[in-house]
Amino acid sequence: MKIIFTGGSGRFGKKFKNKTTIKNIFYPSSKEMDITDYNSVKKYLSKSKPTTVIHCAALSRPMDIHDKEVSRSIDINIIGTANLVKFCSENKIKFVYFSTNYVYPGITGKYKESDPLLPYNNYAWSKLGGECAVQMYKESLIIRLCMTEKPFVHKYAFDDLITNFIFHDEVVKMMPKLLKKKGILNLGGPVQSVYKFAKKYNPKIKSVISSNFLKKKIPTNHSMDISKLKKIIK
Repeated sequence: MKIIFTGGSGRFGKKFKNKTTIKNIFYPSSKEMDITDYNSVKKYLSKSKPTTVIHCAALSRPMDIHDKEVSRSIDINIIGTANLVKFCSENKIKFVYFSTNYVYPGITGKYKESDPLLPYNNYAWSKLGGECAVQMYKESLIIRLCMTEKPFVHKYAFDDLITNFIFHDEVVKMMPKLLKKKGILNLGGPVQSVYKFAKKYNPKIKSVISSNFLKKKIPTNHSMDISKLKKIIK
């Protein structure tokens, strides 16, 4: 197995590079392979000849950048993903795509992989746009993630926001068991409020309510059903 990992310089990419036990992984820079340019993708992957591409490169934070720079969001998260899928599908290369739990509506929570999708912000729409391309290629795995850095970096945590936060390093440990899977997979931790999650690691963290803290009202339950994941990693 030879793996190309996009986004190696990102927050998760750095953790993955330092912690993974998987061998024979290469981390091209954006200069070596510009995912927004199909010719660049074709040139690099034709030369490297991978068996698998793990696609983590994305425009993410701050969230409002996807409102301010719509074209950039589309180029990186949608067109960039489509370029990679296009080449992988033509050359029978396994494709693993890191998406987000924000593609779910965020109303009822405990969403299954087969539940309807409705992103609430442009970041989530851009990731769902990437999913559309990946869904067309059957030799692929879409991972809908809910992860964060360790330690929890914020001074405040939402007590009314229910989710499945899991730390980066825990995701890294799971990856060897996931690489051969196909389809769609929810990946996260136990369902709980962000405040309850964060308080375990920082007893001094302060609880806040999202509607009192944010300018825009947001859906407050993006939690996922992770029963499929539990069967894989048990």
